Amino acid sequence: MLYEGDAEEGLLSIIIPNWNGLRYLPVCLASLQRQDHAPLEIFVVDNASQDGSCDYLRSEHPRVKLLELAQNRGFTGACNEGLRAARGEFLALLNNDTEVDERWAGAVVAAMKRHPEVGSIASKMLLYDRRDVIHTAGDYFTRDGCAGNRGVWERDQGQFEREEWVFSACGGAAVYRRSMLCDIGLLDDDFFFSGEDVDLGWRAQLRGWRCLYVPQAVVYHHLSASGGGVTASYYDGRNSIAVLIKNLPAALWWRYGAKIIWRQCRRAGAALRSWRGAEARAQLRGMMAGLLWLPKMLRKRRAVQASRRVGIEELEQLLTP
Repeated sequence: MLYEGDAEEGLLSIIIPNWNGLRYLPVCLASLQRQDHAPLEIFVVDNASQDGSCDYLRSEHPRVKLLELAQNRGFTGACNEGLRAARGEFLALLNNDTEVDERWAGAVVAAMKRHPEVGSIASKMLLYDRRDVIHTAGDYFTRDGCAGNRGVWERDQGQFEREEWVFSACGGAAVYRRSMLCDIGLLDDDFFFSGEDVDLGWRAQLRGWRCLYVPQAVVYHHLSASGGGVTASYYDGRNSIAVLIKNLPAALWWRYGAKIIWRQCRRAGAALRSWRGAEARAQLRGMMAGLLWLPKMLRKRRAVQASRRVGIEELEQLLTP
């Protein structure tokens, strides 16, 4: 639980979840030390790493606030621990396999101050080893029930150089207003890994909190360094279904339910055709787990939908055709 009265005005708290990410931490933390914005506080929340990450942090970065978890609680568990400990008016989630531009912190805080209606900021994420290639310029959500990264794999040629409203922020470099999280809650711990940022984005939009893409907030990202392959396929299959069950209002299910179900069937069909691949089998297991989660997600859905403040037509306009 977060409390708005606990916030330190103007402070940006940065939460970095870490699981055996020692090889990435030096670059990530060095880039944060070069930020042109103050004040900052930095947390690394360690998911029971076995690679010496905690010893490195205690030795080389004593000013970083280290939270050591006794077991791997996933992206959601680590981030939520950091969010609860943070004191900032603005709260950032940052992957350990990133390097942030020196103007990143200043850009996101300035945007928050210019736009009091903004609940979250989406960074401009570029590939770490190909810095003219876009990973995401904010996320979208389609009317057939699929989340995606704007501009993914495109060469960065200035096509995303203006501030724009987007559906949600990629959790690898997202900044949230504390008052929004006090209103809608933290990441859903049941998700563990993958899709938790989209779920949070849905809950924010349902309550009327907007997400702004800020192109000056540049982050360079190693893809799939902290998770991927079979693990990502399973959780993506499961959590993408959970997002829809939990968050999509009934009126939008009536309008787009057939397209959503057909999209999921096509995903399952593609995985079946690739059955010999471990990732395809993992995705199918995840999709089955998502369906088995139906009673649990329906219970959560009742609370989410009861708290909705935004009309259906406005929500529909947020979705990509």
